[in-house]
Amino acid sequence: MTTTSSDTKRPGGARVAVQRFGTFLSSMILPNIAAFIAWGIVTMFFIPAGFTPNESLAALVGPMIIYLLPLLIANQGGRLVYDTRGGVVASIATIGVIVGTDIPMFLGAMIMGPLAAWLMKQVDRIWEGKIKAGFEMLVNNFSAGILGFLLAIAGFFAFGPVVQALSNGLEAAVDWLVKLSLLPLLSILVEPGKVLFLNNAINHGVFTPIGTQQAAETGKSILFLVEANPGPGLGILLAFTFFGIGMARATAPAAIIIQFFGGIHEIYFPYVLMKPILILAAIAGGMTGVATNVLFASGLRAPAAPGSIIAVIAQTASDSYVGVILSVVLSATVSFLIAAVILRASRKRDLAKANAGDLSASIAQTQANKGKESGVLQNLQAEGVAAGAGLIAEGEEEAFEHKPIHTIVFACDAGMGSSAMGATVLRNKIKKAGIDSVTVTNKAIANLTDDVDLVITHQDLTDRAKLQSPSALHVSVENFMGSPKYDEIVNLLESEGVR
Repeated sequence: MTTTSSDTKRPGGARVAVQRFGTFLSSMILPNIAAFIAWGIVTMFFIPAGFTPNESLAALVGPMIIYLLPLLIANQGGRLVYDTRGGVVASIATIGVIVGTDIPMFLGAMIMGPLAAWLMKQVDRIWEGKIKAGFEMLVNNFSAGILGFLLAIAGFFAFGPVVQALSNGLEAAVDWLVKLSLLPLLSILVEPGKVLFLNNAINHGVFTPIGTQQAAETGKSILFLVEANPGPGLGILLAFTFFGIGMARATAPAAIIIQFFGGIHEIYFPYVLMKPILILAAIAGGMTGVATNVLFASGLRAPAAPGSIIAVIAQTASDSYVGVILSVVLSATVSFLIAAVILRASRKRDLAKANAGDLSASIAQTQANKGKESGVLQNLQAEGVAAGAGLIAEGEEEAFEHKPIHTIVFACDAGMGSSAMGATVLRNKIKKAGIDSVTVTNKAIANLTDDVDLVITHQDLTDRAKLQSPSALHVSVENFMGSPKYDEIVNLLESEGVR
């Protein structure tokens, strides 16, 4: 397991920086996905081409996409920067951008919202601690109101037109790719980005704003399915089900249900990461799905969130069922065939690796799935689990001291999908062990605080979690659904007498 302390070197690097920026973008969209879905349902039923056309109720469509959705995004972006005060100023500023343009201002809200909140934060610092007692509310309200007023005017005359030009340029670039039949090439960037846990940033930070604008104009958008198509992940998991070995093969069937029907795509990322060449299967499957939708001119009315086949079908435009369903089926087929060839070709080598040495078969298979040796598992094999011996950092030889564990938090990019699943698994194990004094919850990494005792993340996200909770004990896992480290945590709690 990976541990940290207050004097641990602060993690960083380009990957962490990209993940943090991408997470910030998606964090403005994800909490408001329900509003996007509601807008999609309204269009599905009440516009002239909907299932139950209704001119009066169709009047909801315009105000929702022009005002409601951008203001929700701006408010959330402002809250991320400066809490409620930032959210209020962000909304005031963004209304100027909205009124100053004639297209849905999602991109403008994602820029103006955080910017306005940041400016409010800087203005407050000017007279922080200098306001006479009794005048705090007066100064705070008027400063926020005046700054919001000025930013709204600036947004109307200057910021709005610039963002509109940028938004039109991005949409034109997408249209250009579609006309030249090059849109499938996006999968070359999207699929590797997904398995590096940039999936929410790509889908909700980029495709959702542009796709929603397209859907407002044409009733659907292909961009909603570039990242959200569950087909490539389904194909890879099916290949592991039939041709995998050890723990990967044993867990793949359950992962299929979670990924395909639950829409938690993160569940298949570890399977690709343990054998990186499988990214070729994901890319080929993704390109196939996009090409199919381009061929049939199919798309969704609104984002499919989560990326479940149920959500995909529910948001499919009325003229796109054939294309959308085929895009899922064909992408799954292509990714399955390529992944199957790769797994079959390396099967003998993987089996030999899994059964080599003096370790038991299960521990050897686990290490084969991890793709590297585990000091934790070797320690368990040699010494058992007494006194929490399993909690030794990989690559370290000395045990560490840590504060008593009473709060455990699973953290992932969005704080909803894979982290919720992992929290449920560990919570059940702790309950089965008769321990009821430990709470297990799940959060987005951006919402972590430094008052928790133990944080569990996927190994690619641990560096970011350490930045948020530097004094906590950090545990890295490769598979939220069935990591052997969950048992080690339970053993540690029992060894320390936690009940």
